[in-house]
Amino acid sequence: MADVVSAAAAALHRRAVVADTHNDLLCAVVARPVERWAEFFRERWLPQLREGGVRLQVLPVFIDDPYRPEGALRHTLRMIEAAHRIAEANKDAVALCRDGVEIDAALGEGRIALVLALESAPGIGDDTELLETLHRLGVRVASIAHFGRTLLADGSSEDATGSRLTRAGVAALAEMERLGMMFDLSHLGVGGVDHVLELATRPLIATHSSARALLDHHRNLGDTHLRAIAATGGVVCVNFFAPYLHATDHTIGRLVDHLEHVVSVVGVEHVGLGPDFVKEVLADTQPPCCEPVPGDDIPPDAYIPGLEGPAGLPLVTDELLRRGWAEDDVLAVLGANVHRLFRAELGRPA
Repeated sequence: MADVVSAAAAALHRRAVVADTHNDLLCAVVARPVERWAEFFRERWLPQLREGGVRLQVLPVFIDDPYRPEGALRHTLRMIEAAHRIAEANKDAVALCRDGVEIDAALGEGRIALVLALESAPGIGDDTELLETLHRLGVRVASIAHFGRTLLADGSSEDATGSRLTRAGVAALAEMERLGMMFDLSHLGVGGVDHVLELATRPLIATHSSARALLDHHRNLGDTHLRAIAATGGVVCVNFFAPYLHATDHTIGRLVDHLEHVVSVVGVEHVGLGPDFVKEVLADTQPPCCEPVPGDDIPPDAYIPGLEGPAGLPLVTDELLRRGWAEDDVLAVLGANVHRLFRAELGRPA
């Protein structure tokens, strides 16, 4: 990126604690033979994370449709094991972190802090006691729905149902708050988001959601929800997936439009980055991983040129500075806000 970003942007980006709250790279890792997991991460993904300046990486555990429901828990455990093997075999470069103290230690040692997350948690069904089991294995963030319906809640593509959390979903939220596992609102349907906001007593996060005011897509969050998440002390991390940003203009400018809108609604201290690098993950996996949900009209290869993967993240810094953002505000959105939230909340029991 050194040849396409300004010297000022490159220097500022190097100073930042860049936090990416959604990269499905574990899908790519587990698509390899088990003996290749750690090596593949080091060869394929570590150089990109370093080039992009990523210092805090959330690793979602996303379970493909063919594994649901019977194989969901098995594949969940397999992906968690992959994360542990990545960390154990690459101790010089990364650390799997369970709380703010461990994150700060990793950053102080120049290592990338990895945080495990569940995306929609199909592996637990409605057995919410398994959240404690997964917490013991290092999971610290979780959502409870994807596009469709789970035993806990409905995803955003089911908004027409108007549904709220199930009884098990309410129990899951309470258990996560007890454990110090952050509740992720991304992918949750509108009724479910309303329900969580009524019940939540701890800060919330949206790991990869953009602004519905700029594009009326069910995966985006409206201004009322943005304000309510910020009111909990939480952070909204803007998704880079181009069809959630604009119907046709898939540019970094449209991404920054969403960042600026969310900042205008909730304040700069409640905004982060949740890239969801679809093109890079798809390039590393075989179907059915990360295919679009049937009936969803989003093309699987839509992406912002230059932001196909984490190596392009300095482009965001460059565009923010070009638009006149203050350096402290850029640092906040690049990752300081997520770092602060995780330091305060991650792994801290109620």
